[in-house]
This record gives sequence, structure tokens and C-alpha cells, in this order.
Amino acid sequence: MAQRVVIPVLIAFAITAVLGPMVIPVLRKLKVGQTEREELKSHLKKAGTPTMGGLMILAGIVVTSVIYMKDFPEIMPILFVTIGFGIIGFLDDYLKVVLRRSDGLLPWQKMLGQILVTGIFVLYMTRYTDISTKMLIPFTGGFEHGLYLNLGILAIPVMFLAIIGTVNGANFTDGLDGLASSVTVLIAVFFSVAALWRGSGITPITCAVAGALLGFLLFNVHPAKVFMGDTGSLALGGFVASTAYMLQMPIFILLVALIYWVELLSVMIQVTYFKMTGGKRVFRMAPIHHHYELGGWSETQVVAVFSIVTAILCLVGFMAL
Repeated sequence: MAQRVVIPVLIAFAITAVLGPMVIPVLRKLKVGQTEREELKSHLKKAGTPTMGGLMILAGIVVTSVIYMKDFPEIMPILFVTIGFGIIGFLDDYLKVVLRRSDGLLPWQKMLGQILVTGIFVLYMTRYTDISTKMLIPFTGGFEHGLYLNLGILAIPVMFLAIIGTVNGANFTDGLDGLASSVTVLIAVFFSVAALWRGSGITPITCAVAGALLGFLLFNVHPAKVFMGDTGSLALGGFVASTAYMLQMPIFILLVALIYWVELLSVMIQVTYFKMTGGKRVFRMAPIHHHYELGGWSETQVVAVFSIVTAILCLVGFMAL
């Protein structure tokens, strides 16, 4: 167990922690900096903080996964999705902060990339693995004795919605120092334990993600020395969604990754209501973590509360298994 659980955590942690002092000065020298919204006065001092730190996270995950890939081939589709969405995020970050194109990838370009990566994963999973699209229903008895939801022909479109929704939810969660990192490391631990219970061979990559995020948090906690950018947040969303499907646990995303979906829905509600009412808002600002900031919560308080909520939801998730 130590070989596929503890060692991947340590390897990924070491890689990310060692890369920090080397990569951050390079990003700063290249002026790969974050821009902040003027409405958030407390965030203006962060302008110029290096972003694209997700490259450090991806390095820890990829190197560790390559070491284990021969003995644990099940990690390959998860690694593909993680890297695939990471590349989309990297292109978006590169256009924004290096080439100074304010919008980054155009919305249709980003969506096309997400559909392509998701489509390849769906094709691989349904055609080249024996993993069913049936989904374990929480609180029904666990992997062996639990009930599974079979959506039939609807399973494929639901997979696209679930994966792309989770990815964009993770992206919106990345807005405060350490928020996306703290929330996702808890989710990664949850899926690592679930994979062990199931006897799945994906634990090296789930543990690698946990280790890489712990290493990244050394530089990402408040006050952050580097941000992960879309490079990191899109990759992490892809990891969570693909892992859940490899374990037949996509319904559990709504439980343990609820913060992702609350962040996503807050943006959708805000934009829709704003357009329908000609400028009125439901929240002070979206995504919802900024709503609490403008309501008087400190940045560290928001991160702590969202992380605690995720930890509790993960414990509920264990009960649901």
C-alpha cells in the first residue's frame, strides 16, 4: 500500500515544492502576472503576482504518473484528461498574460477544446475499458452491494455535461489564495480512499494530485506568491471528473465537489438575472466567494469555511460508501 499511496504523495510533493523557488522567479521575470478586478479593492495589491503556477502542479502529477504507468495503466485516461484540460488552460493563460490578449481563448475555442478532450475520454472509456457508465447511488450499500443508476442512451450527454461542468466549476473556484488548492486536495484524498476501497489501480495518480497540491500550497496560501491560473484549475477539474467516472462515482461529484458547482451556478444565476432584469444582481459579485468577501469576510475566512465545508462533505461521502 505504501508503494501506491504514500510514495506517490511524497514524489509529487517533492517535485512541486522544489520547482517553486525555480519556476516562480522565471514567471515573475517574464511578467506572467495576474490582473485583478477593480471592484475588489483588497485584491488590487495582488496585481502582477505570477500566474500559470499550474505548470508546477502538472509537473508533479505527470512525472509521478509516468513512474507508475507501467504497473498501473488505469491511470492513463485520467492523466490524459488532466493534461488535456491543462493544455487548454495553458493556452488561455498564455494568450492573456504573455501575449496580452485580454480575453485569452475565445469562448467557442475554449468550449471546442473542452468538448474534444471530453469526447476522447468518453470514447476511450466506453469502447476500450470494461468500466460501465452506470453510476453508484450514494447511501445504497457501497460498491459491491449498492444500487447503480443506468441512464441508458442519456449516459453519454450526461458525461459531457458532468465533466465540462466540473471543469468550469473548478475554474471559477480559483479566485482566492489557496481556495482551489485546499478544496481540491480534500477531494483528491476522498477519491484516493474510495479507490483503495474499490481496489482500483488509479491510486498513484489520485495520491500524486494530493501531493502536488500540498507542495503548491507552500506558495499559494495567503499571501500567495503564485497563482495556478487556468493551467491548474482546468486540469484539476478534469482530474476530479475523470476520476469519478473511472470509479463509477460521478454522482458523488455533486457531494464532495459541491463547492465547484455552487461557484459555477452562482455565475450562471448572476449572468442570467443581470440580463433578464437589465442590470440587477442576485449576488454582490460572482463567483460566490467574492460575494462573501464584499460582505465583510476576510479572504482567509472564506477559504477556511469553504475548505471546512468540503471536508465535512467528504466525510459524508465516506458514509455514503
